[in-house]
Order: sequence, then structure tokens, then C-alpha cells
Amino acid sequence: MSDEMVRAGNPDPVKIRGGIELPAHREDVELHTSDGLTLVGELALPLHAEPVATLVTLHPLPTAGGFMDSHILRKAAARLPALADIAVLRFNFRGVTSPRGTSDGEFGQGVDEGLDLKAAMAFITARGLPNPWLLGWSFGTDVVLAHGRDYPVIGVILLSPPLRTTTPAELAAWAGSSATMVALIPEFDDFLRPAEAAVAFAAIPELELVNVDGGRHLWVGEEQTSRVLSEIVARLNPGVLPLPMTWNL
Repeated sequence: MSDEMVRAGNPDPVKIRGGIELPAHREDVELHTSDGLTLVGELALPLHAEPVATLVTLHPLPTAGGFMDSHILRKAAARLPALADIAVLRFNFRGVTSPRGTSDGEFGQGVDEGLDLKAAMAFITARGLPNPWLLGWSFGTDVVLAHGRDYPVIGVILLSPPLRTTTPAELAAWAGSSATMVALIPEFDDFLRPAEAAVAFAAIPELELVNVDGGRHLWVGEEQTSRVLSEIVARLNPGVLPLPMTWNL
């Protein structure tokens, strides 16, 4: 449901599910990398309050169809500003296209995308947005683990981490970090399942592993979507839980 449909008015509550888009201030933004690229994105802010925290989202693998509209990230931006007073920044990594547009450059194997994360964090700082958290999904988790230690974030949420390119040294480097670290591991993940994750993430004693029964890598379906969004809110603004299932227009 678009903002226009919300403003049109409907006296009955609507179910919060699927592609519903709750009211927020949404702004098309551009990020500028230190190697001269322009990345396209969107910033979604609460309409009637200052954000309590900021979620910087890093999308799944571009060569497998990942982009800023990958559904969990799109739904986070569509719901969390209204439901939890959380600001959400989404953007396309270099060379990636979505309905918002195409970011300059070409796929960087998770290496050059570190400069994309740097541009996103510079944008957050310039806007004065509070309490930044990094949310990586799949490929986005590899970018977070390789490059996220460079930034003073409050926390990191790893969604379906495949550890496809993350090295043991990069994992071990997070040990002792002041950032809160959480990894959501689907029971039926295509790449890294709970038993394997327990071994891999033992290098980071502070990291909280959340094993999700019935979960799958792509988190398809409203039940899995709601679980992911609730886990995010439990870290960024737990006082608003449980998230409502309906919205009064």
C-alpha cells in the first residue's frame, strides 16, 4: 500500500503484511564514494518523531538478483519508521539496478563494496542520524564483516550470513568489539546452518546466534518476515514490541 493510498483514508484497520507501505518521510538520496561513483538509494524516516536509531541496510548478492528492494530490506523501510521510529537507509551497491535507478560502477566482489559502505556511513554522519546499526543480508554480511569494523556503529545484525568470502581472520578481528553483534541463522539455510554457524562464529564470543526454526535463506512469507523485523526491533527499539499486526488509517 502506497503513501497515497494511506492518505486517501480508510476507516478500517489494514493488515500489515506483504507489500504494505506505512506512512513515512521517504527521500531519494545519492551516496558518493571516494572512488568517484554515485550510488542511488532511499532514506525512510518517521513522520511524527525523531528516529531512535538508524538501520543501514546492505543487500544480497547482486549477481544473484540482490538489490535495495530485496524484500526484507524493502519491508523494513516500509514498516519500521512507522512502527518503531527507526530510520532506514537502503541503497544499491555499485553497478546494481532497481526501480530507484542504477548505481555507477560494476560489481566489486565484496572488496570495492567497502567503499560503498564508507559512503553510506558518511551520509549518515552528514545527516546527523542517530545510533547507526548495520544490517547485512547474505552477501551484505560479507561486506559488513570485511569492512564494518571501520565505523563506530552501535551494533551489527547478520541475516543469513553465508561466510562466502569472509576469512577466519576477518571474523576473529571482531572479537572484543564494542558493537552488539547478532546473527540470524535459518534452520534450512542454503549456505550456513546453525551447527556450522556455531563453529564458525566461535571466533567472536560476544556474538549472539539466533537460530530460527523453519527459517530459510530468503525469509519468504509473512511469518518469516515478521520474525526478522521483530528481531531487528528487539535490538534497536525493544520498548515498542510486539509489533502490531494491523494499522489504523
